[in-house]
Amino acid sequence: MRVHFHGAAGQVTGSMHLVEIAGRRILIDCGMVQGSPEAEAQNFAPFPFDPARLDAVILSHAHIDHIGRVPRLVMAGYRGPILAQSATAELLPIMLLDSAALQESDAERLNRKRKPGQPRAMPLYTREDVQGILGQVRPLAYGPHPGILPGVDLVLRDAGHILGSCSVELRGEGRVLVFSGDLGMKGTPILRDPEPVPHADLLLMESTYGNRNHRPRPETVQELGEILDAAWRDGGNVLIPAFAVGRTQELLYWFARHWDDWQMARWRIFLDSPMASKVVQVYDHHHGLFDAEARAVWRQTPSPFRLPNLHVTQSVEESMAINRIHGGAIIIAGNGMANGGRILHHMRQHLPHRQTRIIFVGYQAEGTLGRRLVDGARWVRIHGHDVQVQAHRHTVGGLSAHADQQGLLEWYAAFTTPPPVALVHGEDLAREALAGEIAARHGVQALLPRPGMQAEV
Repeated sequence: MRVHFHGAAGQVTGSMHLVEIAGRRILIDCGMVQGSPEAEAQNFAPFPFDPARLDAVILSHAHIDHIGRVPRLVMAGYRGPILAQSATAELLPIMLLDSAALQESDAERLNRKRKPGQPRAMPLYTREDVQGILGQVRPLAYGPHPGILPGVDLVLRDAGHILGSCSVELRGEGRVLVFSGDLGMKGTPILRDPEPVPHADLLLMESTYGNRNHRPRPETVQELGEILDAAWRDGGNVLIPAFAVGRTQELLYWFARHWDDWQMARWRIFLDSPMASKVVQVYDHHHGLFDAEARAVWRQTPSPFRLPNLHVTQSVEESMAINRIHGGAIIIAGNGMANGGRILHHMRQHLPHRQTRIIFVGYQAEGTLGRRLVDGARWVRIHGHDVQVQAHRHTVGGLSAHADQQGLLEWYAAFTTPPPVALVHGEDLAREALAGEIAARHGVQALLPRPGMQAEV
């Protein structure tokens, strides 16, 4: 068994790992690189392998940095099955169609500004391209799936990151390869805890927060309530960049849980996302994947997705109208790293105002607008305009969808025998710190792969 590291090796986004096993070639994830324009240009590069020679694609979950180049893979000749947990399979077209629409819109805007002699901007793929791949998607339940290919067995385990997220276990040639996928925090609302894995001959493990621990969740939730109360007293609006799947649902969950003590009825809450209502339907189809507490909350009044003051906007006109509201609004919009999507329009309008508060509830990759704001930038450029930042900024790390260092180490320690491990899906500072802790506690020297490296199992 051999693993080729082609993405998220030394960075967080662009997950893509090629596994050769029992004479077959399986790609785990095919994610989009996110960050600076230079980083995102990598998405247009040819794949470092022949897509037509792949036998299967397995997706760990539905975030764009894990699925965002699947249409491109099919455009390049891949014709085999796309295997995904059933909730992921249902989220996949929603996420990819939204991604394609944003890319088409960005290309159109760039072409309007194109100077004579400049090449036309092209989207990475179109909505038509996305429709063309859906017949290859094969939904699977959590659990064992023997014989997905001759000599290859698959096990999908709940990773507790977002709805449908998986740790991927491949068995063949008498060996076991495990890819952690993105691991969630224990006790995350709505989701079940990450499932432990008993054995691996090689583990590919995420390391996004390998160098830090999150604030305890009760303190984080209290902080969120205090930020909202301060924002109300200031008379401004609250902006929350959040991906449509994951943090958005948790935020609405906490709004419902604290409806009375946070006085949530006084706010106008906007979920400014064309795909939000579709994602809500997916969650409603998969209550069986919720933890027990979340199932109980969903039966209460108000339920998280049916708050009486929640407005789910669809059209561009509805989104633009939100910016005529100068106080008392909570605006949740994509994308979560403020690197595209509707949140940019709201930031352009609201960042110059001192009464505005912006809350970051997820990881901000290097090179993104979200990262620059978290790092304290006083001026940012949005859609070609220089925007002064006077808004209050808050980073609420305890709401992260990713396990922190302690959570990663606890999950690793659950293996019967500590396996050899390659740390992926993390920047170097994070994975070096996690590698040091694994070595100190278990005597295992972690591999820190770069794109193009290989590992034998």
